[in-house]
Amino acid sequence: MDKNGYYGGESASLNLNDLFKKFKGVEKAPEELKLGSSRDYNVDLCPKLLMACGNLVKTLLSTKVTRYLEFRSVAGSFVYKQGKIHKVPANASDAWKTTLLGMFGKYRLQSFLNFVVQYDYGVAKTWPNKMDCKKVPMSEVYKYYKLGDDIQEFVGHAVCLYLDESYKNQAAHETIERAKLYALSVARYGNSPYIYPVWGLGGLPEGFSRLCAVHGGIYMLNKPIKKLHRDGDGKITGVESVDENGKDAVAKCKLGVLADPTYFMNDGKAGSEIKQIGQVARWICILDHPIPNTNNADSCQIIIPSIQLKRKSDIYISCVSHHHNVAAKGHYIAMISANVDAKDEAGAKAELKAAYSLLGKTKQEFFSVSPVFTSMTKDDSKLFITNSYDATTHWETTCSEVLSLYTRMTGKEVDLSIKADLEDQE
Repeated sequence: MDKNGYYGGESASLNLNDLFKKFKGVEKAPEELKLGSSRDYNVDLCPKLLMACGNLVKTLLSTKVTRYLEFRSVAGSFVYKQGKIHKVPANASDAWKTTLLGMFGKYRLQSFLNFVVQYDYGVAKTWPNKMDCKKVPMSEVYKYYKLGDDIQEFVGHAVCLYLDESYKNQAAHETIERAKLYALSVARYGNSPYIYPVWGLGGLPEGFSRLCAVHGGIYMLNKPIKKLHRDGDGKITGVESVDENGKDAVAKCKLGVLADPTYFMNDGKAGSEIKQIGQVARWICILDHPIPNTNNADSCQIIIPSIQLKRKSDIYISCVSHHHNVAAKGHYIAMISANVDAKDEAGAKAELKAAYSLLGKTKQEFFSVSPVFTSMTKDDSKLFITNSYDATTHWETTCSEVLSLYTRMTGKEVDLSIKADLEDQE
């Protein structure tokens, strides 16, 4: 059941006219802007890229949703350092070519990446200096390979996609596996580890709705949620809405109710079921050129580690284009997203100024600041509320939450033993 008239909720993909209606309050895009046809655009409100060998691709393959989707590779993965954009090195060859490091740094990174690719926890001889990586913290592995702060910065944030530095004090195994996943994903399709669905992320919920119908389920748009029904112990038993005649009707449930935080807002304020933990600014920019200094990439991700701008958190930039059928010919959709402290638009934009300066001249912009909520409910209530979408431009954090929710609701784990190979999906 979806209260909206379109698929995807907060992660929908909108055409140009709908984008102007949502952000500018006008019915259609002004023709004098010369942005092309509205129907040529599918602009994601919360753009995220898929790791080619990651768990989301495996989940889509295992559920067979990929039969309704088509993907194309993302051309580049970059990291920001000292005011410049650099390609993220993901293998030994990249390490030797990178402009991020000096000669000794390149050699050390090359040694580390060679180790990552051949690492197998089940084979002790692949461990660094006989260190058990499920017990030894990542800081010790960095120390063994003599990797300085500059290398640790982009390995942690741009390769392993961590949000802060706490991972260094945790067992090294997960970090090494993340680095290995990144390298294998790059090897799968070429210049970056990421892929992206043709016609935008809106295709994901549409694909699931089709699969739902195949298995006898019903996906309802424009269906308002009036209230939740509970039993004497406070457990969810159903959802009240209205039927086709406008009369109250209740859909009963066994596993429980899964919903996003926007269903628990009262007069713009969070209800008792959710708690605000921050806010995310998103700056959508339409360009008529690739982002400068990205080798004319038709699509890319750029991560600006927090330490580079002396911030609390990283800034993310994603860019997709007509190559993915999400913009008119010759146009590009860039999105800047980050956690911000400022309460007003001017202050939030000031926090993202360094990232905005990387884009070059823009043709049109749309800006928003959205609250980030987390659930305050317990599983025994049978009410499962997702977290708000975070600022990242990849699906890794969200996918981890989805897999966890599935296990919490069903008591089972999603089988991800399938090979993440879209070419073999048939």
